[in-house]
Amino acid sequence: MNSLSEYFHTDWQAMTTNDWIGMILTVVIFLLMVVAYFQVFRPKNRERLEARKYIPFEEDNEFSGDKDGGK
Repeated sequence: MNSLSEYFHTDWQAMTTNDWIGMILTVVIFLLMVVAYFQVFRPKNRERLEARKYIPFEEDNEFSGDKDGGK
């Protein structure tokens, strides 16, 4: 067990500014991804998300030059 604790040991005083920025960004992005996954896979939000699933395709039709909107 001592080997495992040595493996994960972090020298906090030796961390540079770039190390701190990288660590903070990694933790924030991880937390945002957890929140996003929680929102997407929550059954309560299914109807709201299903209603918006064709939005990327509708935006593509606006800029494709089709006069009838791709219908």
